[in-house]
Amino acid sequence: MRVKCVLCDKIDNIEDYSPLAKKLRNRPIHTYMCPDCQGRVTEKTEERIASGNFKLYRKKKDENDW
Repeated sequence: MRVKCVLCDKIDNIEDYSPLAKKLRNRPIHTYMCPDCQGRVTEKTEERIASGNFKLYRKKKDENDW
């Protein structure tokens, strides 16, 4: 299966029956990111977390008494 990276527009080939290919075929909201871009995004995110300027917005958990 031919896929295109959303960040750098590089075209890669992945196995037709891999879990990633199935995810991309069945759910159009999922996008493909090449390993180079994915690594770069991971590095930059880890740097921002380490700097203290990174806020992670998560839903507040409601505590039920039940």
